[in-house]
Formats: sequence, C-alpha cells, structure tokens
Amino acid sequence: MASTMTPAVLAAISSGKEQFLRAYEREHATTMRVLRAFPAEQMELRPHAKSKSARELAWVFVAERGLGTLLFNNAFANGMPAGEMPKAPDNWDAILGAVESSHREFGDLVRAMPDEQLVENVRFFTAPKTMGDMSRMEVAWFLLHDEIHHRGQFSVYLRMAGAKVPSIYGPTLDEPWM
Repeated sequence: MASTMTPAVLAAISSGKEQFLRAYEREHATTMRVLRAFPAEQMELRPHAKSKSARELAWVFVAERGLGTLLFNNAFANGMPAGEMPKAPDNWDAILGAVESSHREFGDLVRAMPDEQLVENVRFFTAPKTMGDMSRMEVAWFLLHDEIHHRGQFSVYLRMAGAKVPSIYGPTLDEPWM
C-alpha cells in the first residue's frame, strides 16, 4: 500500500521525532545526575510505609523503558501482556547500569522506527482501567513526562538521605548558580 504521507507531513513528523529525542537525552542526563547523587548505602530508604524504597523507585526508570518497548510493539492490543516485571537488583550500580542500558535501547527503538509508524496508534491506558488509542509518539512523550515526575519524587529521597540535590531545572540549595 502506498503512503498517503506528503513530504511536508513527513518532515514535520521527523522534526517532532528529533525534538523528542533531544528532550529524551537531555532529561535522561538530568535523571542520571539525580540517581548518581543518591548514597547507595541508603537504597532501602522508604519515606513512608506506602512509598517505594529508593531502590524500587530507581527501578521504575528501567520498568518504564520496558513498558515503552511493549507499547511500541503494540503488546496491549489484545489485553494485558502476560508476565511479571523483573525485580530491582540489590546492587545500586547494577540499577544505574540497567537505567543506562534501557534508556539506550528505547532511544534506539525510537530512532530506528520509521516516521509513518510513529504516528500509528497503539493500545494504552487513556484513563484508569480504560484502554484507548494513542500514537507511538504520544506514548513516548507520556513516558518521558512520567520519568520527569518520578525524578521529582526521587529528588525528595535525596534530601531525606542527606545527599546533595543537583540542579534539575534551576539552582538548588546544594548547587546554586551564583
């Protein structure tokens, strides 16, 4: 089947893809600064009984990249995929390595995907307990925004652990700009 995409539409998509990838790399670098600032010996820190431990929260960044891969492959088209997410390792360096690796793998998936496929819809949660259609590009942005959200949570863990909070979007008490 011949594509109905005009060169102008494809150029706009490519531009959007590049915008996403630039933001994806920039936000990842910030996330890694935050994670590297955390004292590994406190990875079981849990601010509240209902909260994840720092180790579990850091693992969310890996799990989300795995979710992104599932979504890009439209794994939810016929309901929830079977299986369980792997548990976070007990070693902080292993977690950081997995965050780096999963980031690279998902970024490579986005880079390699043809523009026409990035605008195709896949099944995903559009509201609690409700599946709907979202383009792969919308899913990618959703996951990036969720990473930013969890990084904000993690910055609170840093402060509670007595660690220095690096600059995220501006100066912090520990990393002033002046």
